[in-house]
Formats: sequence, structure tokens, C-alpha cells
Amino acid sequence: MSRCCELTGKAVQSGNNVSHANNRTRRKFLPNLCNVTLISDALGQRFRLRVSAHALRSVEHRGGLDAFLSKANENELSIRARLLKRQIAKKAAA
Repeated sequence: MSRCCELTGKAVQSGNNVSHANNRTRRKFLPNLCNVTLISDALGQRFRLRVSAHALRSVEHRGGLDAFLSKANENELSIRARLLKRQIAKKAAA
């Protein structure tokens, strides 16, 4: 399982540790990933996702998983989240 958020696409970044003597060594900046269970109101099901803490706040702010996925860009979503977005859109259209 990669260190990548399933909803926002936030992933590992790289940079430098810079000492007081200005020596630089490479390091990784890891996203704050959480395993959470989110409920879809349209489908009436629970889904376990690995999302960043920032994405979790965004889901809460937009009013739930369905509202977040309806506005989300498909390029940032994982394959599971894309399928979920299509299922929700199909259910909403019916």
C-alpha cells in the first residue's frame, strides 16, 4: 500500500534537512494518513479508506463523502474512489 491519500492524492514529498552549519541531507516528508470508515448517504454503505488528516477535514467541511466526491477531480482520486464516485453519481441520477 503506497503512502498516498485516496481522496486528495497527497503523497510523500522529498526535501532537505538543513543543519546550523548549512549542511544538507535528503529527507522525506510523509503525509499524515489515517485509516477511516466513511459513510455514503446515497449508497447507504460504509467504506474503509486511507486518507490524510487534511482530506478528512475537507470531507467534513463539504458535508460528507458524497458531496466531497461529487466536487473532486478524478485525476487526484484513487481507483477505488473513482469507482465510488461513479456509483454515487449513477445513484443520484436515478
